[in-house]
Amino acid sequence: MDSAPPHLTELAGDTAAGQVLALVTGLVDAANWLFDHWYLLALAIAVGWRGGELAVRRLAAKASAERMALELVPGRHFDPSLEEIFRRGVQLARASTAMPWWAPRRTKAVQIRLRADGSTPLRYRIEGPAGGERLLSITPFGPDVTVTSARPIVDEPRAHTVRAEFILRGRPTASLREVPLSPDPLQPLIDAVADLRAELGDLAEIRLDIQRAPKWVLRARRLQLMGAARRSERREAQRAARWLRQDASGIEDSLSWQLQQLLSDRPGSGSGAGRRLVMPPVPRRVEPAVALGKLAEDDHLVRVQLLVMCASNTEGRAQARLAQLQAAFDVFGGRSRWAMRGWRLGPWRIGADHWPTQRGFERRWNLGHCQPPRPNWVRLEELTGLLKPPTLHCRLPVLASDLPTFEFGNPDLLLQGVYRGPDGRERLVATYAEETLFEVGTGKAGGGKTERALAQAIGWAHAGGGLVFVDPHRDSWPRALPFLAHDHLAPRIALIDLNGLGPNPRVSSWNPLGMEHGQPVHEVVEAIADAYASALAWDDATAPRALTILTAALTVLVAVNETACQAGRPEDQATIFQVRALLTDGVFRKAALGAVAGRLDEETRAWWQSVFPTLSPDAFAVVLNPIARLAANPVTRAFLGQPAGVYNIRAAMDSRMIVWVCPGGNGPTDRLLTALLARDLLRAARARRDTPEDKRVPFRPYFDELITLTGAAPETIASMFEDLRKYKCHIHGMTQLLPRLPTPVRLSLVQNASTLATTAGSQSAIASITAEWGDNPSPERVATMERFEHYVSMNVHGHRIGPIQLRGPHLDNVFAAQARPRQVEALERAAQANAQALPLDQLTDRAAKQLARVAAFVAELTPPAAAVPVSIEKDQEFE
Repeated sequence: MDSAPPHLTELAGDTAAGQVLALVTGLVDAANWLFDHWYLLALAIAVGWRGGELAVRRLAAKASAERMALELVPGRHFDPSLEEIFRRGVQLARASTAMPWWAPRRTKAVQIRLRADGSTPLRYRIEGPAGGERLLSITPFGPDVTVTSARPIVDEPRAHTVRAEFILRGRPTASLREVPLSPDPLQPLIDAVADLRAELGDLAEIRLDIQRAPKWVLRARRLQLMGAARRSERREAQRAARWLRQDASGIEDSLSWQLQQLLSDRPGSGSGAGRRLVMPPVPRRVEPAVALGKLAEDDHLVRVQLLVMCASNTEGRAQARLAQLQAAFDVFGGRSRWAMRGWRLGPWRIGADHWPTQRGFERRWNLGHCQPPRPNWVRLEELTGLLKPPTLHCRLPVLASDLPTFEFGNPDLLLQGVYRGPDGRERLVATYAEETLFEVGTGKAGGGKTERALAQAIGWAHAGGGLVFVDPHRDSWPRALPFLAHDHLAPRIALIDLNGLGPNPRVSSWNPLGMEHGQPVHEVVEAIADAYASALAWDDATAPRALTILTAALTVLVAVNETACQAGRPEDQATIFQVRALLTDGVFRKAALGAVAGRLDEETRAWWQSVFPTLSPDAFAVVLNPIARLAANPVTRAFLGQPAGVYNIRAAMDSRMIVWVCPGGNGPTDRLLTALLARDLLRAARARRDTPEDKRVPFRPYFDELITLTGAAPETIASMFEDLRKYKCHIHGMTQLLPRLPTPVRLSLVQNASTLATTAGSQSAIASITAEWGDNPSPERVATMERFEHYVSMNVHGHRIGPIQLRGPHLDNVFAAQARPRQVEALERAAQANAQALPLDQLTDRAAKQLARVAAFVAELTPPAAAVPVSIEKDQEFE
C-alpha cells in the first residue's frame, strides 16, 4: 500500500498534540476550579461519608436488636485452670462472628458485663449475637458454673452518672501484666464496688467488648511497625558510626598518637602507618518477633473496647466509685496499661462525659457496638482475669441483699451478729427465720456463744416467737431478765427452776405420766421408757428385762391416770414414784390392775398374770434405783410428784410461751430428769402432726451446754435434729467441744445445721468445724480470733452465705433500749406465777400423800371379783 502523503501525516500529528494539550489544560483548569471551590469537594465527601455512616448505623442497629444475654453464676468451689479460661476466650472470639453477612463489623462482638447494683457483689453476664448462644451456653468450666438465659436489664435514672472509656497506653506491641489466678484477678474490681450502697442508688458497671482483629488493618500495622523498626535500627547504626568516627578523629588528634606517628616515620623505620581505617557498624537484622511483639501472630489476637459507667443518687459517690475502678485497673498494667481516655485541664477532665465523645459513648453503650478509638489489640492470655466469673480465690463482700439487716420486732428475721463491711460500716445482720431450721454454736468457754444465743432468743421473743431455753447452769436467766422485763412479755414467760436456791425455794410441777391434756397413752409410755433407756444406756440387748418391767408398770399407771382424768379427778393421778408401789406393794398392785383391767390389752394382762409372778425381787432393783434417786432429791420429788403438773411443753409451743428450764446440774439424777424433759419435748413436737402444717406455730428450743444434755439423752437430741423441722420446731444448740458430743448427735447436728458458728478455741477443737468449710478459714486463723468474734455460715434464700466473720451481739449494746432493770423482780415473780411455782415444803408434803390418794382411787374402782389374779406368794415376799 502506498504511504500517506506527508501533509496528512503532519496534520494527524498536530491533531494528537492538540488533544493532549487540551486534556492537560482541562485537568489544570479542573484542579484550579477544585482548588478555588474546595469546600464543594469537602462537602461532597462529607455528605457521602455521612450517608454511608447513617446506612451502616441503621444496619448495625438492626443487627444489635438480635442479641442474646447469658448470666453465669459460679459455684462456691469454682477454680478453673488457665487452659479452661483460654478455651472460654476462644469461644467468645468465635461467637463474635455469629452475625449475618450484612452486619457491620462494629456489631460483630461479644460483650462481658460486670455489674454491681446491690443485688449481688458482682453479676457476670455475656451478651452477643443471637447465633452464638448455643456456642456460649456450654462452657469449658463444667458444672461449677451455671449458665442461664438472662433478661434485659432496665435501670432507673440516677441523679448523678459518670462515664469513662479505657484505652491501652504504652507500646502497642507490649502486653498487659500477667496477673495470677490466686488471688482472683477480679478481686481489685470487686473491692472497688464492695462499699456500694443500694439504698443510695449506687451502680457500677464494666463492659468489655471482644471482637476479632481485622486482618487487613493488622497487616498494615505490621508493615508500619516493621518499617519503623528498620528505620530505628538504621538510625542507631548511623548514630553508632558517627560516634565511632568522632572517637577515631579524637584519637588521631591526640598528642600520643602524633608522637607515635613521628617515631614511626623516622628513616629506617619502614613505611608510615597512614590514617586509621574506620569501619562503620552495619544495621542489625530486625527480627519480626521482637519488633511486632504480641502482634506477630494472628492466632488469638482480638480487639477490645472497655467502657465503664458509675451512677448514684448521692453527689460525689459516682465519681469516687470511678476513681476506685480506675485504681483497680492499674493492677493489670505493665509495659502496656489501661488508661482513661480524655484530657485533663487543671481540675477538669474532658472525657466520655463531654462533647464530642459522649454521644458516641452512649450509642456504643446502648447498642453494644465495638468501636474503640484505638486498635486496643490484646491476646486472649492478657484477658485471663476477665474471661471468667469470680472463683473461690475471690473474697466477696456481703451485701444487704445477701444477708438482711436485723430489724427489732420483725418475726421474719433472726439475729446473727454484727457485720463490719469493707467500708468500715457495721450493721446487725440476720437470717430468715423460716430458713434457720437448726443452728449450732461452738467455741471455748467465755467466747460469747451463749451471749449470742441469748441475744437471738430475746429478739425472737420480742418479735412474738415462742421458745424454751434449757440451761443446766441457770446463768442465762438473770442475764436475760432485764431485757425481757416488759409488760407485754410477762404473761408469756414461765420459769422452771430446779436449782433449789434459797431456804424454801418455789418449784413448778410436772407429771410425765399425766393424762389431763388428752395425750395418747402409748406416746406417754414410750416417751418415759425411752428417756430411761437413753439416760441409763439400756437397750434390748443389755437390759431387755428392765425395759419390759418398766414398760408394763408405766402402762398400768398411765391407764390409771387416764381413768382418773375421765372421771374428772386429775388430782388422783399416779406419778412416776408410784412405780415402786406397783412393783413392791401387792395390795396396791391388785387394786390398780383390777381398776384398769378393761383398759389393758390381752398381752399386757397375760404378762402380769404369767410372767410377773416368776420374777425375783432382784429384777426390780435396776428399775427402782433411778426412781429412788429422784425421790431422794426434795426438788425433783416435788417437781415430779404432783398429780396434775403445770409444765406442758406442747401448750407452750402452740401459745408462743417463753419458757426457761434450769434442770439444776449434771449428775446421774439430773441426767435422768433431763432425759425425761428432752423426750417429752420430742414427743410434744411430733404430736403436732394433728395440726395442719400451715397452722403450726414456729417454736425454738435453745440448748446450752449440749455436752451435758446429750450425755443424758443422745438419741433423743439426735432425733430432734433429724425430725423436728417437719413440725416447725427448730433447735439451737451450743457446746464447747463438738468432738465430745455423742456420734449420733454430732452427725445429725452437722448434717442438718442451717447455721454453723464457732468462736476462738484450740485448733484441735475447731478443726471439726473448719473441716465442714473446707478449712477456709483455717483452724489457725479461727483460733486467733478476738473474744466475741465468730465465724458463721448461714443459709439465705437457699444459698449458703459465708463463713464470714461476725462480732457476737452483746446484750448491753444491741438491746440497750430494751433494758428494764427496775422491773426484774416483778418479771421473776410473774414467771414463777405463770409456772404456778409453789413453796418446796408444800409440794413435798403433797407428793408424800399422793400414793394414798391413788390407792384410795383405785380401791374405789376395783370390785373384788374384777381383780387380776396374781401370785399370793409373790405378794408375801414383797411384804
